[in-house]
Amino acid sequence: MTSSEPIPPPVQKQRKRHLWLKVGVPVVVVPILAIALWVWGTLGFVYSSGERTGYVQKMSHRGWVCKTWEGELAMSPVPGSPPTIFDFTIRDDSLAKALELAAGHQVTLSYAQHKKVPTHCFGETEYFVQGFRIDR
Repeated sequence: MTSSEPIPPPVQKQRKRHLWLKVGVPVVVVPILAIALWVWGTLGFVYSSGERTGYVQKMSHRGWVCKTWEGELAMSPVPGSPPTIFDFTIRDDSLAKALELAAGHQVTLSYAQHKKVPTHCFGETEYFVQGFRIDR
């Protein structure tokens, strides 16, 4: 075979397949790995944690595909003053249902703050409730 002869078809198909494996797979796999690493990092590391005390004002189970519990805690620093609203997310169904049963009582929520979570699929806020206690 000389250089002026055309390349046989099986060799062309093999080259195209090899090129797709070299270029196409990294173009698909690298962004997926980067997003997975970002999600793992934002949900795996806690930026801050703490407690907030008040009355649960609202709870709702939201989301098209990823369902999370979203709520509002009304906090009054001084009786008679307008409440400050603390928005929070609960990912655990049993914890959310237990908090719903505590409606009408003053509760203290324990939360962890996760900054820069990439999608609302994990929650609409950056404050994730991990537990609560009823204050008497």
